[in-house]
Amino acid sequence: MHPLQHYFDTIEDMKKKGLYTPIRVLESAQGPWITIDGKKVLNFCSNNYLGFAQDRRLVSAVVKAVKKYGIGAGAVRPISGNMTLHMEAEKALAKLKGAEAAFLLPGGFIANIVAVATIVGKEDIVISDELNHASIIDAIKLAQVKTKFIYKHNDMAELELRLKEAVAAAKTPKSDGQKPVILVVSDGVFSMDGDIAPLPRIVALAKKYGAITMVDDAHGEGVLGDGRGIAAHFSLHGKLDIEVGTLSKAFGVLGGVITGKKELIEYYRQKGRPYLFSTGLTVADCAAVIEGVKILTKSKSLVKTLWSNAAYLKKELEKAGFNTGVTQTPITPVMLGDENLAKEFSKRLYERGVFATPIKFPMVAMGKARIRVMPSAVHTKKDIDYGVAAFVAVGKELKVI
Repeated sequence: MHPLQHYFDTIEDMKKKGLYTPIRVLESAQGPWITIDGKKVLNFCSNNYLGFAQDRRLVSAVVKAVKKYGIGAGAVRPISGNMTLHMEAEKALAKLKGAEAAFLLPGGFIANIVAVATIVGKEDIVISDELNHASIIDAIKLAQVKTKFIYKHNDMAELELRLKEAVAAAKTPKSDGQKPVILVVSDGVFSMDGDIAPLPRIVALAKKYGAITMVDDAHGEGVLGDGRGIAAHFSLHGKLDIEVGTLSKAFGVLGGVITGKKELIEYYRQKGRPYLFSTGLTVADCAAVIEGVKILTKSKSLVKTLWSNAAYLKKELEKAGFNTGVTQTPITPVMLGDENLAKEFSKRLYERGVFATPIKFPMVAMGKARIRVMPSAVHTKKDIDYGVAAFVAVGKELKVI
C-alpha cells in the first residue's frame, strides 16, 4: 500500500459527499461575461468588484510600466528588489486608507500571517471571531499562541467576556518579563455571508481592556467608505492598530497590504519573515494598484454602481423567494444548506449560461452550503436580470423556491 493512499482515497470520498470542487478554466479576460470551454457565460462569482481586472486604464498603466521596469522585482526587497513602484504603491495605499504608512506583501494570506505572527508569540493572547478567514486562523496557528479565545460571531457581549479572561491571563508575565500582548482580530466584511463586523464597538472594547485591534479589510477596499475601506466607513482612521487588506479583490491583481502607524510598519519591514524571504510584488501588480487608487480617488462612480447593482440583485432574488442570509454588502449568498444541492444548483445554472460556483465545506460549515453571487460595477441591469432568471428557473426545478 502506498504511504499516501489515505489521501488518494479521500478524493473519492469527497466526490461521493459532494465536497469535491472541479476547477473551471477561463479562456478569456476576467469580466462580467467570460468564456469557459468555448462557452460564453455570465460571471456571477468573481471578486472583481469594480471591473479593475480588465479595466483598460489599468491595462495601459501596466503595459507602460512593464516596458520601463521589466516584469518582476528579481529579488526580495531588502536585498535588491525594492523598486520605485513598490514605494509609490505603498504611498498611494496609505493615503487611500488614511493611514500613516503601508506595507506591500505578495498576497493577502501572507499579509495576515505577517500581521499576526510578527508581533504575537506563544506567550501572547489572541481573541478571534469564530467566522474569521482561514488566513487569520492559520496566522494564529503559525504564531503558536497557547492562549487564544474564540467569540461567537459579532457577539460583543461574548467578546467582552473573552477580554476579561484575557486580562486575567495577561497578569502572568512572559518569560522575558514583558506583559503579554492581547490582540483582538476580526474580518471587516465576512466573505461568505457578506455581513460587517461592528468595528466601532470592537475598538472601544479593546481600548477599555488594553488590547490592540486588527481588522482584515479584504472585502472592504474598493467597496466600503467610498472605496477607501472599513476605517472610512466607520470613521475609524487612526483608531485601528493594524489594518490588513488584499489587492486580489477590488483591485483585480495580486498582493496584500498592511497599514498602520509608521513605527509598526517599520517593525514589520525589519521582522516579517514572509516579507524578508519572498520576492517583491511584480511590476504589473504595483502599476495596476497605483492606477486603481488614482481612479478611486478621482471618482466614486464605480463604487456607487457596484452598490446599486448589489441592491437590485438582492431585491430581485428575495422577491423570487430566495434566502440571501444576513448580507450587508455586495456579497450575496443564496442559502441552500445541503452540499449536493448546492453542487447540482451550480451545475444547472452553468447549463443555463450562468457561472456561479457552489460554496461548501470546508469554506463554510457543513450544512451551510450556498451559491455566493458576486455582482460588480461592470455588470449591467440586463446581465443581472439574465442571472436572476436562471436562478429562478433552477430554483423551481430543484424546489428551492
